[in-house]
Amino acid sequence: MDVEKIDGIIDGYVDEEGVLIQILLDIQRELNWVPKEAIMEVSKRLQIPISQIYRVASFYTAMSLTPMGRHLVQVCLGTACHVRGAPKILNKVENTLKIKAGETTEDMMFTLRTVNCLGCCAMGPVMVVDEDYHGKMKTSDVNGILERYE
Repeated sequence: MDVEKIDGIIDGYVDEEGVLIQILLDIQRELNWVPKEAIMEVSKRLQIPISQIYRVASFYTAMSLTPMGRHLVQVCLGTACHVRGAPKILNKVENTLKIKAGETTEDMMFTLRTVNCLGCCAMGPVMVVDEDYHGKMKTSDVNGILERYE
């Protein structure tokens, strides 16, 4: 882990109050996860107990305490998506990537997660890759979409 990167992120918030969440989000964006070493550096620099930082980092799904793939794939399993076939979409993604929800591919290219709702129920079933929303999904769409991110 590059301590200079972490220090640079923290330095961007000098003399600001209540910046812990934003700093952790910036670390997540930069490193694609929030490693223990980063938490220790944030604790030291901001004088916040490590346990408090872990509580915050583990509460928000936008932060990961384990290394994530380069691309985050999320399949909505909310009611509207579920009744329109989301479980089949999830199954196809899992089979294509050879991982289960909550896992990362060996090549660190993809992390797969399920979510309860993405707030775009009319588009269901919905799959999101990074920040790109793919609606009205069919199982036949999965491979072509994932290939765009390899």
